[in-house]
Amino acid sequence: MRDLVYVAAVTATAGGRAVWLGGIAVPNRRLVLRWLRRQALRLADGHGRDLPPASPWLRARDVRQVTFHGSDAPEGLRAWAWAGDEGRQGEAISALERGLPALLTVADPAVGLCVTLAGWAVGSGDPPPLHLREEN
Repeated sequence: MRDLVYVAAVTATAGGRAVWLGGIAVPNRRLVLRWLRRQALRLADGHGRDLPPASPWLRARDVRQVTFHGSDAPEGLRAWAWAGDEGRQGEAISALERGLPALLTVADPAVGLCVTLAGWAVGSGDPPPLHLREEN
């Protein structure tokens, strides 16, 4: 098996505190983007109801649910996930190709909640932002 060289993570921040919602390590940038898109859609589609069932894909664990109080954050997640390679998805792949992190942050202004989806290459020299590191 090849070494895993890309990771993705989803966090939520509110009131200066970060909460780890989930993450994954995969062998290439396309799988990072695929997983992030799935999580964006799951979180957006779970707005106001239970999340869809977990995926058996690559034995990947899906992120924990977040309760949004407005529709801005779910709509932002949905718009990013469906952007296609012509738009923001292409920008994310390009960033990963250059060794930069791919980031998306959406806000729920009603309660000051921010959800960040990020993917980056392991060993790219740039560690993930502090709020994306898992708390112990």
